[in-house]
Amino acid sequence: MKSYWNILLLGIYTFFSYLLLDITLQYIPYDTDVAFLRIKQDEIQWGYYKVAFFVHVYTSMLVLLAGFTQFSQTVLRKYPKVHRANGWIYTVVVLFLSGPSGLIMGYHANGGWSSQLAFCLLAILWMYFTAQALISIRKKDIKKHQRFMMRSFALALSAITLRAWKYIIVAMFMPRPMDAYRIVAWLAWVLNLVIAEIIIFNQLKKQKPSLP
Repeated sequence: MKSYWNILLLGIYTFFSYLLLDITLQYIPYDTDVAFLRIKQDEIQWGYYKVAFFVHVYTSMLVLLAGFTQFSQTVLRKYPKVHRANGWIYTVVVLFLSGPSGLIMGYHANGGWSSQLAFCLLAILWMYFTAQALISIRKKDIKKHQRFMMRSFALALSAITLRAWKYIIVAMFMPRPMDAYRIVAWLAWVLNLVIAEIIIFNQLKKQKPSLP
């Protein structure tokens, strides 16, 4: 049964990763008048926002691919060098590219202060968890490193879950576009983090020695 769930989750992850890649390809070659940027023409006039947007878009797939392999026991056991290399790629991209650019984009998010707060918190927590994962592994605290990486990647997955929840909410409730955006701005990452914390709690519970 577990293998079927793994296959299902992998299929969902692959499908929405493909959708994200399809979105990314719309901006290649460089174009500032396509897709999402058509409603951000005021912001795109500011040089720093333009840089932040394209850095974030172009690094999104790299983060998802590098991060996904970090949870493979096969890669960790048989190809530890690949695990470490992908870990460094993920960490550097999040801390110096995707995270900071996401914070800038969050500040200018559509939907007013609610959406802006949601996306700014997402970027700050994402960078914090990733930094803590790096600090932990440098101290050889593998368990703590794994927990913070789980939290970090749960937030990275918001790139996928945001779009998934948007499709679901629009299909079921047909809200106004901006109302839907405000909802998924929070739902896309808060639920991911809650699930990660539940998994971590259960793991810690199993590690505690049972009382005689």
